[in-house]
Amino acid sequence: MASWREFEDQAPELAAVARRLMDRYQHKVLATLRKDGSPRVSGTEVDFRDGELWLGSMAGAVKALDLRRDPRMAVHVTSAAPDPADPSRWEGDVKLAGRAVEVTDAQVLASFELPGVGSHLFRVELTEVVWTRVEADDLVMDSWREGVGVRHLRRK
Repeated sequence: MASWREFEDQAPELAAVARRLMDRYQHKVLATLRKDGSPRVSGTEVDFRDGELWLGSMAGAVKALDLRRDPRMAVHVTSAAPDPADPSRWEGDVKLAGRAVEVTDAQVLASFELPGVGSHLFRVELTEVVWTRVEADDLVMDSWREGVGVRHLRRK
């Protein structure tokens, strides 16, 4: 699994696009796994700090309990809807997947100034990042996978 910095080092152009979209659109969708294995989606925000991607959560939130039990997760970053007259002007969306590792170190938690008592903090370890967009009449995807690198796919 890769830190955000390791992903940036391996795929700088894709990382720059992903970061731009993640910074531009505050609210993201986090997918976790429930106890029975079914998916759950929740709103979330992310933070970039010290070469890492971080997720926070209020104390006892079901998304945090999901991640404690099974750290596999995905984040979807949507952008503004494309203009139907010119879909190639759409910024696209970014999806990333990996594991969320809970951090309980008191000094690290204090540095994030999380709200309330007992808030959760997770460091994301990446396995995959995908940017999907439209160019002309084609659906275009740039993807990075740990151990594979960057791939470019174009579909008519």
